[in-house]
Amino acid sequence: MSRKGDCWDNAVVESFFGSLKQEQARWQHYQTHHEAQQDILEYIVMFYNTQRLHSCLDYMSPCDYERQLLEMKKAA
Repeated sequence: MSRKGDCWDNAVVESFFGSLKQEQARWQHYQTHHEAQQDILEYIVMFYNTQRLHSCLDYMSPCDYERQLLEMKKAA
């Protein structure tokens, strides 16, 4: 068993794949591998990173969190 912070701790990735399966891929029936890739890429770029709120980021999207972080660095 690994401890928090070890390189074997993959809770973040498991959480992402759980969200991906629950919110997107579970309801889709893809005809080709390429179609699945395109749909998942669109989910990540257009929804997961820009609109979906993340509790670990104080309920902000990753894009908003990065924007706020950059603004704070510029102000400092």
